[in-house]
Formats: sequence, structure tokens, C-alpha cells
Amino acid sequence: MLDIQFIRDNAQKVKQAAKNKNREVDIDKLLELDSTRRGLIQQSQVLREERNTLSQNHPPSENDITRGKEIKEKLKIIEDDLKKIDTKLNDLMMYVPNVPLDEVPVGKSEKDNVELKKWGDIRAFDFEPKDHITLGTELDIFDLERGSKVSGFRGYFLKNQGATLHLALIFYVYQKLVAKGFTPMIPPTIVKAFTLYGSGHFPWGGQQDVYKLNDDDSYLAGTAEIPVTAYHAGETLQESELPKRYTGMSPCYRREAGAYGKDTKGLYRVHEFWKIEQVVIGKNDREEAIKIHEELEQNAEEILQDLKLPYRQLLMCTGDMGEPQIKKYDIETWMPSRKAYGETMSNSIMGDFQARRLNMKYRGKDGKTKFCFTYNNTAVASPRILIAILENYQQKDGTIKVPDVLVPFTQFETIEKK
Repeated sequence: MLDIQFIRDNAQKVKQAAKNKNREVDIDKLLELDSTRRGLIQQSQVLREERNTLSQNHPPSENDITRGKEIKEKLKIIEDDLKKIDTKLNDLMMYVPNVPLDEVPVGKSEKDNVELKKWGDIRAFDFEPKDHITLGTELDIFDLERGSKVSGFRGYFLKNQGATLHLALIFYVYQKLVAKGFTPMIPPTIVKAFTLYGSGHFPWGGQQDVYKLNDDDSYLAGTAEIPVTAYHAGETLQESELPKRYTGMSPCYRREAGAYGKDTKGLYRVHEFWKIEQVVIGKNDREEAIKIHEELEQNAEEILQDLKLPYRQLLMCTGDMGEPQIKKYDIETWMPSRKAYGETMSNSIMGDFQARRLNMKYRGKDGKTKFCFTYNNTAVASPRILIAILENYQQKDGTIKVPDVLVPFTQFETIEKK
């Protein structure tokens, strides 16, 4: 959520940001409601001051009593009007997207994202490489057919060495981030609606992508960002505590309603998966924000470099970065069967957008309170990243070499048919 004063002072900039993010919101209506609200508050203050003056008359005259009743009735009307306007204004405010930093490229879709760099050499196979579906089926390390039978569309079983590889990867990344000073967390995946509004997944299209449970106010989180960012909701932290670095490991659930007919085969786009998320809560400081953003990006890149997987880094354009972000990187990893890079990590600066929604503040050294800045980055998401590992590490004899960095966790060097 943006500061209303910021919207007043930068109405055109906010309108342009919404347009650049392909979002429609009536800023003029919002400002009209805000102006009416301020007028009513002013009227209310004048009436309360008059009532206080009248209360000092002892004994009150008949006129004082009559006027007191009139003021009470007028205040009741104003308060009722304020409640209605507050509701309308808050609803509109929830739809105002964040304003990107100046360095973010303006664009409509993923075609307008800017490639910043590439890392690693794409492997030239001296044999006909197989896709991950063929490899997984032949080596019996996952089962898509029975997964669909048991779970439905996009269901899967990881099994045998595939299940071990998945757990090895998750724990390797987890301990790597803990060693860097991140507080480890296994957060709840059943969350309340306020966490989804707080993260910015609601009220936009993400609502179509979230599983709602039968219980009132219960949803399945699509990323650990949601519960971990809300961990300090409604709290006032101390500046000396910041930044707080968390690494959340959790299962994630997404309906993928907007991806119908897209990547329907294999493990690329599934309804449930595991993810380790880097979440940082920091000071309200743009200069520090850039440094933390780059720190999170470096952590993600180190993971792929440790795995020796080729990747590229993208600076996301306005139309492909989401509503809460002021800057976002994506990392795409090379997947031979796609003959292209596929998205594996996202890294975002949210500014104080989420913190305002979650009422998450900190008290500075000067005693003043400010809203925090929040950040999140996908350290790893599995089984999607398994596609890149299986396909890039496949051998001519049909086996798959395990990345060296994972061998201490798998206790085997090669995946082969048992």
C-alpha cells in the first residue's frame, strides 16, 4: 500500500506506474474520496471544539443544551459518512500498485525484460539428450502417471533417488543460507487472508491462483514469503534489530489458474512444490535496499554456480514485475529440452508497500517510527530446478551424474535404474 500523502503529491506518477504495470485504478476517484474524508474530519474537529466550549458553561443554558443536541446529531451523521468513505477509500487503496524505481524498464510483457548477464557454458552433447520426463520415467525417479491418478492434473510422485536428490538439494540450500546468518524457519502453509493482502497477492489476480480451504479465513500459501513476511505484522521493531534475515522452507500450493495449457507436461509447472525463500525485513532506506537486493541475488547465483548450472539474469520490466515490487530480478536456468532458459528464481524489493499493509514498523534511533522495507528471493524451488539438474547432468549411458556439491547429502554420485 502506498502512503496517501505520496499519492496526493505524486498523482500523475502513480497513475503512470499503474498504467506501466498494466493495472487499472481510479486515482482521481481515490483523491476525491480522500478530499471528502479530510473535509468531514475537519468539520468533526470544529464541532468537537464547539462542544468542548459549551461544556464549560455552568450551568448550561437552554440554548447550550439545544446546540449540544444538534452537535451530537451532526457528529453521528459525519461519523457514519466517514465509515462509508473509509471503506471505499481503503478498497481503492488496496488496488494501487507500487511505483517502480527509475531504472526499471517500461514494458508490457516478458518480451520487454532486459537481459543483464549470462553465466556458465551451455553443454554440447555428443549424444541425443533426453528430456526430464524420459529420464525420470526410465530411471524410475518420479511418476507422473500415477501422480495424476492420485492427485489430479499436474500431480506427481518423486521416488527412489529422485526423492533423495530433492531433499538433498533443499537441505543443501537451507544450510548454506543459515551459514550466511539467515534465521531458519519452517512456516505454516495455512494462512489467513490478511497475510495475502499484506504480501500483495490479494486483491489482484493472484486470488485466482490461491487455494481456499473450507474453513473460514484459511488459504494455502503459494510461497513462504507470505507467512514469513507477516511474522512481524502489527509489531514495532527497533532499528538496531534490522535487517532481519529469514530463510523459510515450506511446501507451496498454486492453482496455476492463469497458466491453463501452459507447460502442462512434466515438472515445470505443478500445483504443489517445495521452496526455500529468502525474506528480509529492513530499514526504510533506498540506498540500503539496493545493497540487500544485490546480496539476495548473489546468494541465488551462488547456488546455481555451486550446482554448475548455466543461467541468465533478467531485469524485469514494469508489465512483468507484479504489483508490490519496485524492482525485480528473475534468474532463468538452462534447460536443454526446452532449448531455452526457464525461470527458477525471482528477487524483489517491495519498499514499504507490504509493511504498510501489515502495519510493520520500526523505531529509529531518533525515536521516530517508520514502516519497514521488505524483500524476498527464491533461493530454490523444487522439483522445477530438478529439470535443469537431470537434463544438464545426463550421461550417454542413460544415467545422471549428481552435482558434486550435493553428493555429501545424497550419499551417491550417480542416479541409475535400481
